[in-house]
Amino acid sequence: MFPLKKLGILVALASASSMALAEEGVALGEMVVTGTRSETPLLDLAGNSAKVTEDEIDLINADHIQETLLRIPGMNLQRGNGAEMTVALRSPVLTGPGGGGAFLFLEDGIPLRSSGFGNNNGLSEAHYEMAGGIEVVRGPGSALYGSNAVHGLINVLTRAPSVEQEREIDFTAGSDDLYKMKGTVSDTVDEHAYRVSFSGTSDHGWRDDSGYDQQKITARHDYFSDAGDSYKTVLSAFNLNQNTAGFIKSSDEKAYEDSDLMKENHDDDAYRDWKSLRLSTRWDHELGNGNQLSLTPFIRSNDMEFRQHYLPSKAIEENEHDSIGLQASYYMDIAGGHTVIFGTDFEYTDGGLKETQERASYTFFGKNRQQGVHFDYDVEALTIAPYVHAEWQVAEKWRATTGLRFEHVGYDYENNVADGTGMADGSACFAGPATECLYNRPGDRDDTFNDWSPKLGLVYRVAEMHSMYANLSRGNRAPQTTDLYRLQNQQVVGEMDSEQLDNFELGFRGDVQRVNYEVSAFYMKKKNFFFRDSNGLNVTDGKTKHKGVEAMAMMPLGEQFDIGASWTYAEHEYDFDNVASGVKKGNEVDTAPNNISNIRLGWNFKTASRAELEWSHIGNYYLDPSNDHSYSGHDVVNLRVNTQVTNNLMLHGQIKNLTDEEYADRADYAFGDYRFFPGQERHFEVGASYNF
Repeated sequence: MFPLKKLGILVALASASSMALAEEGVALGEMVVTGTRSETPLLDLAGNSAKVTEDEIDLINADHIQETLLRIPGMNLQRGNGAEMTVALRSPVLTGPGGGGAFLFLEDGIPLRSSGFGNNNGLSEAHYEMAGGIEVVRGPGSALYGSNAVHGLINVLTRAPSVEQEREIDFTAGSDDLYKMKGTVSDTVDEHAYRVSFSGTSDHGWRDDSGYDQQKITARHDYFSDAGDSYKTVLSAFNLNQNTAGFIKSSDEKAYEDSDLMKENHDDDAYRDWKSLRLSTRWDHELGNGNQLSLTPFIRSNDMEFRQHYLPSKAIEENEHDSIGLQASYYMDIAGGHTVIFGTDFEYTDGGLKETQERASYTFFGKNRQQGVHFDYDVEALTIAPYVHAEWQVAEKWRATTGLRFEHVGYDYENNVADGTGMADGSACFAGPATECLYNRPGDRDDTFNDWSPKLGLVYRVAEMHSMYANLSRGNRAPQTTDLYRLQNQQVVGEMDSEQLDNFELGFRGDVQRVNYEVSAFYMKKKNFFFRDSNGLNVTDGKTKHKGVEAMAMMPLGEQFDIGASWTYAEHEYDFDNVASGVKKGNEVDTAPNNISNIRLGWNFKTASRAELEWSHIGNYYLDPSNDHSYSGHDVVNLRVNTQVTNNLMLHGQIKNLTDEEYADRADYAFGDYRFFPGQERHFEVGASYNF
């Protein structure tokens, strides 16, 4: 066990030892935008924040966003196949019904998906390959963010236009017929600035009958009017066509060490086709009194079809939703260094889902799964969320943050097939008149959820380059539409509340002679946790608690070398008993490693040239709620090199999994078997980037 009082001691020791190194250093001038949707000095932030910079994104040249975000403390992305993933952010890796809504994925502060229509793989549609940065907040966000910002939020920032003309094209080739191309064009002409970026990937896959083709484009236009108003318009489009390799199932807990077996694909008919489109314009207007009005209307469209290869039915799911929304904020600066933000978020969404089983009806693990349509429904969703966020300079070195958000979420649900647990046409379940099929379809209904999310934070400027912070915050998540309307036969219709998480956090950050650091400790309790247990049953009233320490630092080593590191120790435990699911209070939540770390050694061996050696560690974790099965963890080493050959030409290369580690990117235990998404063996990439 790791009592909370020890967390505070560790944080205090880390801060004291860091500040003892020097009284002076380079001022920590970094600005972040996610907390308030406007630039805020990091030292004045009453909460944690981490960022992957544009330069890091270019160096990593990621095939998957997992490679980019594993350097963030408290972050664990488990890669599935192709573009797929499951996410942990100050949490266990969350899957199934509740996983898609536990995190808020953003592009320039606008959610990639509507709050009731989350998806575990939602980050894939963000254009991280050409981003200007990625900001990550662990735990509940500020009052400006609502549903889904429970365990944290990830904000992918579009790359700003250049001041002078910029044209760049980049090609990469890798092992197993991997080919990537990306490019950007940018310039500023008078009051107008623009950037158009694109990326494309063709991956034939290292596992049998797998691979994907993916295309992304982002166009951004900034306009600065003579009246002082500014407009930022962003258009993003995404397309994915994927042949998916599913889990490798085995009774052997070390099956992932069999490299030949790991290349097999036992779900060669699995696929995912996915496309999305987003358009937004942010208008910032300074009023005569010096205050600022910000309006951001947006639209989005999302369409996805895939085979549920991870479930026994192997059903095909078709889901789509279209949204229109508005973010409205009013920024007030008050004499004395105070700031108040009033705002309201509006969003209307029209969506639907259809799930169809092609294989013949059958019974498995005592559950009757029928051929044909399981679910077919449409949902209209309305979200209205007023909020207030205020920052008060209460003394020379003390700054307080207060916030409150009210969020109303309403669903209007229409079932397009027969209600109940029988067949879609209204006939009895195939197993007999007195039996039920697994899938429970509610009748037409309306559901409403109203949630309050208070925030309270305090920042103390210990010294010019050091600050400490503490915050209390609550995150709420209205149930996803799939939580409410894709039920199982043991569930009661309408018996579901919003998920709620209460968070306490204490942290320190600063600079010591160019050494940048942040250390934070947290304690969180969550109720109404929705998850699917290892027997495939939905559990809607779970309780969990979470505590841990997260640290990150960046330090130069002489003139050419530097070292960066992130480290997490966390405990995630069930806080309730559920005999049917094997859950016992005090058990560790499955797929929740205690230890996660990442260390990078960098060498700037000449101008505009860099090599980086990266070590990533994932500790052991349990695979089921009963804690009967486990995975031993792994260590992966990567080497990256970028070198400037001429003023216009850059060459780059990578060796991934340098030591050829045999490991599982994802492991779990379900339906009586170990299941693994294998990690790829050692592989290579080389490429060139040309500016013209």
